[in-house]
Amino acid sequence: MPVDTPEVKRRLTALGFDDVRIARIGPAGAPGARDFADWLAAGHQADMTWLDRSAAKRSDPDLVLPGARSVIMLGVNYWSEALRTPPAGPRWARYALYSDYHDTIRVALAAAGRELEAVAGIGPADHRYYVDTGPVLERGWAATAGLGFTGKNAMLISRRFGNWLFLAAILTRAELEPDGPVAGRGPEGGPGGASAAGRLCGKCTRCLDACPTRAFSAPGVVDARRCVSYHTIENRGIIPRELRAGIGDRLYGCDTCLEVCPWNRFAREGRRMLLHARHDLAGLGLRDILSLTPEQFAAVFRGTAIKRLKRTGLLRNACIVAGNLGARDCLEPLAELAAREVPVVRAHAVWALHRLAAHTHLAALRAAETDPLVLAEFEAEDPAPRA
Repeated sequence: MPVDTPEVKRRLTALGFDDVRIARIGPAGAPGARDFADWLAAGHQADMTWLDRSAAKRSDPDLVLPGARSVIMLGVNYWSEALRTPPAGPRWARYALYSDYHDTIRVALAAAGRELEAVAGIGPADHRYYVDTGPVLERGWAATAGLGFTGKNAMLISRRFGNWLFLAAILTRAELEPDGPVAGRGPEGGPGGASAAGRLCGKCTRCLDACPTRAFSAPGVVDARRCVSYHTIENRGIIPRELRAGIGDRLYGCDTCLEVCPWNRFAREGRRMLLHARHDLAGLGLRDILSLTPEQFAAVFRGTAIKRLKRTGLLRNACIVAGNLGARDCLEPLAELAAREVPVVRAHAVWALHRLAAHTHLAALRAAETDPLVLAEFEAEDPAPRA
């Protein structure tokens, strides 16, 4: 018995998803799988080793859900006019200024699964859902289903919502009527993956030109080893010295290659039925962030994606921002971090103090320092200790 696909879409839209599209799973596997394998082989994943471990499943949905016939791709629009012009001060990726979307969208996905069961006559074992963390090549499936197209910035770009969609996926054994990819001629390789990047971008290279750390090795190909978002979110260690200036005032993530995209002229205010705004975070001052105690960090960022960075990562990032901004009002908390925090924070605080020419503080700190990670920062800045 055919599944009433329009009814499935209607019910899922009513749950708060802003766009619902279907892709059919064929014998070729996941769209963009070859590009993904090439990306991994080039080392562009940096130390995100879980991507290597899940590569086979991402490329073959049958390894995730045997007998899967369809992928339901869901988009949640997080654009807000309130965030069009970022407030003065340190910047956060816009998506971080909400409660953690993994948590809020996952609840809606569970409800979507129940609706799918009711319409398609299937059971709970006949579908699996993921938001961002599952072994699914979301952007390839989203492009195949017509949710958008892959831009030269390697992001999914929607004609209705620009660059501002959270993606979620439901793999199911139900056979649903598929949608087609966004109309437009592009290179061979299908609508998903780097080989099809920019199929509706024309000659525009704004995203590639604007990247502050030159993280694009080719259109549609991001080298995480040079990406601000990777280093300020996923990297738990030392951020390479040559990239720190490019981080600028970005505390968590980077929206630059999204912001400059001309397709954002179509962005509209989201319904945000599945999102809870935390725009208050954008007003936090840099000195206050550098002074956060563990208890304050837990209280301020509870329920947000930023909590996954942990206090150590946020302090490390804030040290870099303070150095880049020449924030002399932050000398006191920087000196305190350089004296008492864990080595990864101390190292970046030392770097910031050098940017601020805080020689008195640095002389005392160097005399007391014993950790090789931190001493390497002193050595890189000033091989000969000051008398």
